[in-house]
Amino acid sequence: EHRDLNIRRIGWVAGEIVRHGGTVVVAAIAPYEAAREEARALVEKHGRFVLVHLATPLEVCEQRDVKGLYAKARAGEIREFTGVSDPYEPPSRAELTIDTSVTPLEESVTRIRAAMDSQSPASHP
Repeated sequence: EHRDLNIRRIGWVAGEIVRHGGTVVVAAIAPYEAAREEARALVEKHGRFVLVHLATPLEVCEQRDVKGLYAKARAGEIREFTGVSDPYEPPSRAELTIDTSVTPLEESVTRIRAAMDSQSPASHP
């Protein structure tokens, strides 16, 4: 419930920024579909929302983990850790999905910018 609350707060703040003409880029771990959809709705009241799913395999996330959080989660030191002891629900409505284990950073950035640019603003001020 704390993760969902955090995503709702992020969605609300992002919606307020968009309402006032700003652009928001959020990098958040949002493991539950319902919370992502709620954030989408909060932003789409005022403008465009582009969900980018970084679909990196769990094994790659563990290899990249400089803080050792995955190891701690696997050892039971961290409870309810996304992807290890707590589920991750892949998004059903991502505008863009990128597997960062095979897509270079520069290409990922290019694809994200293109997805943001391609969204039609016609229905939003």
